[in-house]
Amino acid sequence: MGRLEGKTALITGGARGQGEAEAEQFAAEGATVFISDVLDDVGEETAARLGHAVTYVHHDVTSEDDWKGAVGGILDQFGRLDVLVNNAGIFQLGGLADTSLDDWNRMIAINQTGVFLGLKTGGIPMRDHGSGSIINISSIAGMMGTATAHAYGATKWAVRGMTKSAAAEFAADGVRVNSVHPGIVETPMLDAFGDARPVVTKRIPMGRTAQPAEVGNVVLVLASDEASYCSGHEFVVDGAFTA
Repeated sequence: MGRLEGKTALITGGARGQGEAEAEQFAAEGATVFISDVLDDVGEETAARLGHAVTYVHHDVTSEDDWKGAVGGILDQFGRLDVLVNNAGIFQLGGLADTSLDDWNRMIAINQTGVFLGLKTGGIPMRDHGSGSIINISSIAGMMGTATAHAYGATKWAVRGMTKSAAAEFAADGVRVNSVHPGIVETPMLDAFGDARPVVTKRIPMGRTAQPAEVGNVVLVLASDEASYCSGHEFVVDGAFTA
């Protein structure tokens, strides 16, 4: 029997990268998985590759209507949502002088407001059902200052704080909320570092970047009943970067 047997899960930003790896791991452990994204062609291909347990849903995480459609569709079909992974996010380098207001607002909308809408739209049905696990994907940028990614760091600190607030609010109703803080992971986001990528990698004490599945392993445990007494905490997956 799989660790997520009989559970339904929604993973935002699941078309590729870390979300794709999490979907594959969840499905292998028995979950019925919905991956959502705005990359429709990629998302459809990912769902087809991962098999019948995975379904793709178009979903802009900045849209409350899209959230209601994605979560509502799952509730209509299965009557419950057991796991929500707020994974969708964007990354952009830039200190204060290099960050425009448009850059800031876009980052806040996707990385922060998207998580808020997920906590609200996904968390309340979980509360009403009396169980559930929400995993918010933050970053090591939510554990330390990040001079070269000002807006990104601000959103990831916010995700860390929202996680704690939601965990406190939902605890008595059987819903757990935790944040995962990856370091440098082999996903398309790394393209933002350009020629500086080798320099960044050299700063990692383990001497290498993480594979998406290594982050997914932690997300999987938090989604499962094995983490039944874990809520409101940060789980760092960074090869000792922040140590």
